[in-house]
Amino acid sequence: MTTQTSTLPELASDYPLTKQQIVQFQRDGHILLRGVATKDEIAAYRPVILAARDKYGQEATPLEQRDTYGKAFLKGMNLWPHDEGVRKFVCARRFAKIAAELLVLAGIRVYHDQALLKEAGGGLTPWHQDQHYWPLKTDDTITMWMPLVDVTYEMGTMHFASGSHKNGYLGDLPISDKSEAQFEQFIKERGYKKVPGVSMAAGDATLHYGWTLHGAPGNSSNRTREVMTIIWYPDGTLVDRLDNANRERDRDRWLPGLKPGDVAASELNPLVFKR
Repeated sequence: MTTQTSTLPELASDYPLTKQQIVQFQRDGHILLRGVATKDEIAAYRPVILAARDKYGQEATPLEQRDTYGKAFLKGMNLWPHDEGVRKFVCARRFAKIAAELLVLAGIRVYHDQALLKEAGGGLTPWHQDQHYWPLKTDDTITMWMPLVDVTYEMGTMHFASGSHKNGYLGDLPISDKSEAQFEQFIKERGYKKVPGVSMAAGDATLHYGWTLHGAPGNSSNRTREVMTIIWYPDGTLVDRLDNANRERDRDRWLPGLKPGDVAASELNPLVFKR
C-alpha cells in the first residue's frame, strides 16, 4: 500500500437524493448528479488515483496501434487493493449510499473500479452494455462515472439510450465496431431517446445500470479526459453462469475462487454500505 490517507477527505457525508431522482434513474436507467464530490475533494484524490493508475495499470501501446476498444480509453483496473488512498475513494460511504438508494438496496458491494483516461485524439467508446462482462446474477448493477477534471462534450462525455436497461441482456456484444453498429440500429428500431453527453465539472457524476446502453464520442479536444469509475452490486448476489469469455475472465479477476451459484463475496468485493 502506497498512499498516506490521514489528510485525504473522508467522503462519508450524505449526498441527499430526492424521490424524483430515484424514480428518474429507475425509469431511464441513468442519471446525472452534480457535485457528488467537491472540487477540494477531487483535488485531493486526483493525484492519488492517477499515480496508482500509472504504477499499476498504465497502457503502453501507442494509440495508432490499438483497436477500437483500445483507442476508446486508457484503463487502470481495480486499483483500490493496491493503494490505500484509492481504497478510501472506492469504498467511500457517500458514493455507495447513493448507489444503494438509487437501486433501493439494503446492502451493496464493490465489483471493481476503473480509471479511464481518454487521450486527446482518443476514439469513440462504442455503444455497449457493461454487464456483458459481469457474471453477476442480478439486474441491479450500477456504475458511477466521475470526471477528475472539468470535461466538455468535445472531450467525450457519456451518452445513453434511455429505457434500454429494461431489455436486460442483449447478446454477446463486447465493446467493438460491431456493438456500435448493432446497438445503434437497435436503438433506432425501438425508438429509444438518445441523451447526449454534457459538460461536467470535476466531482459531478453519472450513474447507470449495467444493462443501460451507453457510449461516448471521441476526444476532439487537446486535453485528456480523466475519469474514475466504481461498479457496485447487491449484497447477496450469486455468481452467474460463465457464458462468454469476458465473464469467465472477469470471474477470475474480480471474484477469485468462486464458481457459478456461489455468493459473490470474495475478498475483492467489500460490503461498503449496509442499512
